[in-house]
Amino acid sequence: MKNNTLNKCEIIKLVKIENLKGNLTPVYNKIHIPFEVKRLYYLYDVPGGATRGGHAHIGLEQLIVSVMGSFDVVLDDGRSKRKFTLNRAYIGLYIPQYIWRELENFSSGAICLVLASEFYKESDYIRDYNEFLQIKIK
Repeated sequence: MKNNTLNKCEIIKLVKIENLKGNLTPVYNKIHIPFEVKRLYYLYDVPGGATRGGHAHIGLEQLIVSVMGSFDVVLDDGRSKRKFTLNRAYIGLYIPQYIWRELENFSSGAICLVLASEFYKESDYIRDYNEFLQIKIK
């Protein structure tokens, strides 16, 4: 898994059930996404110019969705980088283990929903970019 590359990251189009009264997007474990959700959280009221993320995970997988507004997710596998713009509530970005991520360019009122495969555990985070690069090289 340390050798995960950006090729493992993918945009996942979630189910969109359209209705004149409003749309609905269900997400089922291991059906719409490739893991079982053990935790979800959301980011909101991100100040203009602020970034979030700035880490990689050892064991955790994530699906990131913009449920309102837009933001960019910059992914880095230690060799190359790729930017994804998320701006639809039925589009998710799957991120496997050992991929560095930074979230930036939040629009006013943006809400970022993160579905995670594991409960929060600080020891799962790699928060130093140079340490991340060293791990990826080994």
